[in-house]
Amino acid sequence: MNIRILLADDHAMVRQGLRAFLGLSKDLQTVGEAVDGRQAVDLAHQLHPDLVLMDLLMPVLDGVSATAAIRRELPEVEVLALTGYLEDHLIADALHAGAVGYLLKDTDAEDLQRAVRAAAAGQVQLSSAVAARLVRDGHMPGSPPQLTRREEQVLVLLARGRANGQIARELHIAPQTVKTHVSNILAKLNSQSRTQAALYAMRVGLVPINETATS
Repeated sequence: MNIRILLADDHAMVRQGLRAFLGLSKDLQTVGEAVDGRQAVDLAHQLHPDLVLMDLLMPVLDGVSATAAIRRELPEVEVLALTGYLEDHLIADALHAGAVGYLLKDTDAEDLQRAVRAAAAGQVQLSSAVAARLVRDGHMPGSPPQLTRREEQVLVLLARGRANGQIARELHIAPQTVKTHVSNILAKLNSQSRTQAALYAMRVGLVPINETATS
């Protein structure tokens, strides 16, 4: 099944390069291009892609605001930040807005291809430098929550990029049970997304950074 992708970047050469690269894989299909955040939101409504590859610094409406609007209005559409900036406030804002991950534009082709597929399935994707910075700076709640043993097992697999169906198979439990555990984990961690929960798992040492990072 093809993964339908919307590209959002104000630089035509970047969009052209991404489109050419994605076109090399039969399962990755670029369905539209946006030159600013407002157009990204509008095209997401029109095209209903599986994933938006979102630059963060764009005119009219910035990528963080566009991400928040898409995730609020079209929760079935995943957003993966793809930017050249490794800045704490951008990382925190993008993940808070609901991005499933944050990649830098120097991510190599193979890692980007893999990250796009995983992010479209709702799996956490972070460049290693991003993950390291977030864990170091502690952008997660500080008080340790009381997770059950099963919730910890689910959290570890979630942080390793597993989708709910994969977690269910590995733990031999029902997908609906996994969904319930994930909801409970997010509530206990006071996290708004699976990505934030994964970062918590790294910060407290449940999962090494290199087991979640893309590169």
